[in-house]
Parts: sequence; C-alpha cells; structure tokens
Amino acid sequence: MTTAKTGIKTLTVALAGSPNTGKSTVFNHLTGLSQHVGNWPGKTVEQKTGTCRHGDTVLHLVDLPGSYSLSANSLEEEIARDYVAREAPDVLVVVVDAASLERNLYLVRELLELGRPLVVALNMMDVARSEGLRVDAKALEAVLGVPVVPMMASRGRGVSDLPTAVKAVAADGCAALSSPPSPGARAEALLAELDDLLPADLDLGYPQQWALLKLLEGDAALASSFREVLPQAAWERVDAFLQQHADAVLDIVGVRYEWATDISDRVLRRPQRRRLLLGERVDHVVTHPLGGILAFAAMLFGVYWLMFTVAAPIQGWLDEQLVGANAARIESALEGSPDWLASLMADGLLGGAGLVLTFAPILAILFLVLALLEDVGYMARAALVMDRFMQLIGLRGRSFLPLFIGWGCNVPAVLGARIVESPGARLTTILVAPLMPCAARMVILALFTSAFFSGMMPTLVSWSMVTINLAVLAVVALLLTRFVFRGEESSFVMELPRYHVPNLRTVLLAAWQRLWTFVKLAGTIIVVMSLLVWALSTFPAGEIEDSVIGMIGRGLEPLGALVGLDWQMIVGLLTSFVAKEQTVATLGVILGVGGENGEALKPMLAEIMVPAAAIAFLALQMLFIPCVATVGAIWKETRSWRWTGFSIGYMLVISFSVAVLIYQMARLFSLGV
Repeated sequence: MTTAKTGIKTLTVALAGSPNTGKSTVFNHLTGLSQHVGNWPGKTVEQKTGTCRHGDTVLHLVDLPGSYSLSANSLEEEIARDYVAREAPDVLVVVVDAASLERNLYLVRELLELGRPLVVALNMMDVARSEGLRVDAKALEAVLGVPVVPMMASRGRGVSDLPTAVKAVAADGCAALSSPPSPGARAEALLAELDDLLPADLDLGYPQQWALLKLLEGDAALASSFREVLPQAAWERVDAFLQQHADAVLDIVGVRYEWATDISDRVLRRPQRRRLLLGERVDHVVTHPLGGILAFAAMLFGVYWLMFTVAAPIQGWLDEQLVGANAARIESALEGSPDWLASLMADGLLGGAGLVLTFAPILAILFLVLALLEDVGYMARAALVMDRFMQLIGLRGRSFLPLFIGWGCNVPAVLGARIVESPGARLTTILVAPLMPCAARMVILALFTSAFFSGMMPTLVSWSMVTINLAVLAVVALLLTRFVFRGEESSFVMELPRYHVPNLRTVLLAAWQRLWTFVKLAGTIIVVMSLLVWALSTFPAGEIEDSVIGMIGRGLEPLGALVGLDWQMIVGLLTSFVAKEQTVATLGVILGVGGENGEALKPMLAEIMVPAAAIAFLALQMLFIPCVATVGAIWKETRSWRWTGFSIGYMLVISFSVAVLIYQMARLFSLGV
C-alpha cells in the first residue's frame, strides 16, 4: 500500500520460525521501541507487532508464535498457520537456525508449498561456525529460489540487510521466486482425485491445493473446516476417500524430509570429527537429577538475593520518598479543606498509585532475570529438572519457577506463569500461585506467633501454616488438572535450545514490555480497588471503626465467632485485600497503637484473642483472598473476570473452612483457654 501524499509504502511482513531460532531477537532488532504487545483476537497467546522504517517503506512486522510446522498441533501453531495462510501478508520471513539447518528446512518447505512471497533469514551463523559447520548461503539461495540473508542477530550483524531483501521480493510481485515444490507423484494424483469430489465454488479461506494437501496429511483443524462447509453427503465421500488413503501422510512427510536432507547435504559442510561442545558438558551438570537441582537452587538463591538486597531497598525508598513524602505534601497543601478530600488524595489515589510504583523494582529484577535465563537457554533445563516433582500435582516443570518465586511475592509468580506453554497448565499455575506464602504473609505470621507463643512453638506454628498452604496448593492444582483441564498436559516434550551469549537489547526489551504491561493494565485495577477500599474504610464517619467496612466487620461477627474473631480482627483481615501487610497497620489504628508498630501491637492482640483464635486467624490470613495487586495480575494474565472471581471465591471458601476446622480442633486441645 502507498500513501498518495507522502509516497510512503507500507508492507505487512510476518516473521515465522521454529522456537529457539532467534526470531524474537530479529524482531526486537528491527522494531526496537515501536513494538506493541497484546493478545491475538479471542486467544490467550501473546501477539507482538512493530514497525520498521527503511527508506520510502514502512514495514509492519508481525512476530508469529514459534512453530515447527504448519500442522496445527498446538494453539500457537494454529495461530501461525492461519495467519500465513489466510491473512496473506505481503512477505513472509522465515528465521532458520543455521546450526540446525536440516530440521528447520521442513518449515521452509511447507512455506514454499503455500506459495507466499518468502525470504529466508539464515540466523546463528556464528553458532554454526563454532560447531565446525559451514553453510553456503549463496548455494542455499540458488537451491531454494528465494532470497537468503545470513545473519548473527544476537550481535546485530546482517539484520539490516533483511528489509532490503523484503522490499525486493515484494516488488517482484510473485508468490515465490520459484514454483512451489511438488509433494510427490502419488500425492499429486490423490490431490486431483480429492479435488474432483469437491464443489467447484468451494471457498475455505485457504489456498485450495494447500488445504487439500493438509487434509491428506490428516490435519484435524482443516478437516473440521471442510466438514462445516460441505454438505453431509459430500463430506462423507471425502471422509471415506481420506480413510482409504490414510497412509498418504507418510509419503508427503517423507518427500519433505528427503528434500530437507538433500538440500542440507548440498549446502552444509560438517566437521569430520565432532568434539564434545561446552554446552553439552554444562548439560551433564544442569540436567543431572542431583546436579540440576543444586544448580536450580543456586539460581533461585541468586534471584532472591537480588530481589531482597537490590529491589527491596529501592522499594522501601520509593515508599518513603515518593509515597510517604508526597502524601505529607498533599495533606499540607489541602490543609483547611475537608478531611475526606485530603485522605482521598493521600491515602486513596496516591496510596493506590504508590503501590504500583513500589512493586516496580521487584518486578523489574524478576523480569530481567527471567528474560536473561530464557535468552541464555537455561529455562528449558530448569523445567526439565523439576518436571518429575511437578507431575505429582498434575503440572509440568515450567510451572515450578513462577510458583517458587511466589515465596517473595505472588504478583511476579502470576505474571511469570506466561512461560508455561499449555493453556490449561498456565491457567492452573496462575490460579494456585496466590496460595504461595508470600513475604507479606510471613511478616504477619512472625508477628502473631511471637505474640502468642514462646520457645519452639512459634517455629512449629509457622512451619505448620506454611505446610498447610503448600498442601492446599497441591490439592487444588491436582483437582484442576484432573477435572477441569484434564488431558492438556499428557506429555512433556521440549527442545533444549543451545546456550548462547544473551542479547542485551532482547533482554531489556522483554523485561520492559512485561513491566510496562503490568503498570498499564494491572496498575489501573490496583488504583481503582484501592480507592474503593479507601471509601469503604472512610465513609460515612471518617473513622475506620464507624466506616462501611467497620459495619461490615460487625455484621460478620457471628461468622467470625466460628473462628474466635471479633469485628476488629475481621476488619483487619478485610483490609489485607489492599496489601497483606495492611492488616498490621489497620489493627494498629483500631487498637490505638498507631501505624505499623508491631511491638506495641503484640500485647493488645493477646488481650482480644485466645491462642486458638490466633492460630485460626493465621490460617485464615495465609489462605485468604489475593491482595489487589495479585488480583490485578490474575485479570491481566487471564483477561477473564470469571477466572479472577473464581480465584477469589475458592480461596475465600478454603480459608474460612480451614480456619474453622483449626479453631474447633485447637479448642478441643485446650489451646483456647
């Protein structure tokens, strides 16, 4: 498309490729900060688009999900296949790993069969060279009949040549620089017979010959499309034909593999003797049943060290200097105005926005580390090592890291679940992540156990509470995977990508995108919910004791009696929805000791509660509904109020049920007197 006034041409370019070929690195290098991250329409899979200006042409780039082939074996592959086949971008760029050329050529062959304008980005030439492989890019271009651009995207070399090749192919105006390869003599004969069984005016929205070829391969998604548009009698004839020639897929796939092997042999020179690579020697340690666990533990220790030694002080500084100091300035500026207005601005609006800001350092550290580990190639190894443990609760290895991060904060745990590939397992990980005992819960746990118990009892009670949380998490995950998302994670097969030097640009962009997405979407919810809780705890009288939330607390006293709690403790629990540590501040205000003075609060707690009620309150608090930041993260990741509401609802039911059970049992053992 060309804009008449400016003469600027616009080309839509789709980036395709198998996972771990450096496709995202190419995309990041070309688009930089012009990227937009969202979701594919009606899907939970992330969509990345961006623009690249090259002379008089603007390239609108679409980063397709990684796909090994154009057969729809997963949601990601279905999205990629439908886009290249139905949307018909101006040019397709397929990113190929030069060090795994033969395997990557299978997808290239399928794209050539589709007959779209194609450019091959031959990436990781440096990796191939380090393994003693020599790929002749010019020979590959001559054999394929389409432009081949050699590059080392991690170093930024060769990527700038890609727009030139894209423009040349788009200007040529042909589907490909050579005719689509033949699927084989038998397949061509079967395609002709199959075509005769179909109405002449049939329109599926796909190129018909390509769709028929996929039908012969047994592609379930294409078969469903044919079934929907064909009359019943016509479909029965087609189905009978397909069953009669069910073995045709072996011929079609065999022709592709022979083609890929032949081309690889012609353009690739391999070393005579293969040496053991450094990455393979490292894998002997990091994928070993024992060594892998130790390496994973060391990595997690490093993550927590960074979060608590680097991020936590920054978080405290932001809370003090940006939130606390500005709250004081707002109150001073609004002196003489109604008290509720100053409170609204300082406690409600600034408090909510400040909560988002104070999360930023922790999330930034987490996202940087995750992006770095993904880019290096370690994340796949960690998932492999932890897989056998996660199978016990119906999940897979990729779910372990985000759940473990939940020890520090549930928000990054929920956001980190996007590394889980299966939609069902990803949603299960998101829904159970808030059950991880976060640092804020541990603060309350330490306060209450030291207030009511002495000797070894605080340690025993604390570990009991943590154990209950983990047990509930395991049971909920098992129930979800067995009865709600059953069948989605029946196997765990993954490719271990090669180790390579991380690309700083890719790592920083990935971390920034995730952080900015959280601030934009989840931050909005946090501010709104903080304002709502402020209103409920302020009106109508201005004091929390006589506020709406105070009245709700008094109204819930009969229910609280089942766990030995009066209205004060119930209000403290309810305000933990803003932030778990808010319970301490709320109880301090209600009991007259002010702020977050935990030491002064301990004797007051002992006066209004018995030990049995304290244990029940701890269980209730540890399992209680997620804080508003976590709720925002859940909504952001699921884009569903139904699942967000489900997470709140099931935790509310479980927390109260466990608390009642503990309180009644504790009373039987005379802890309540």
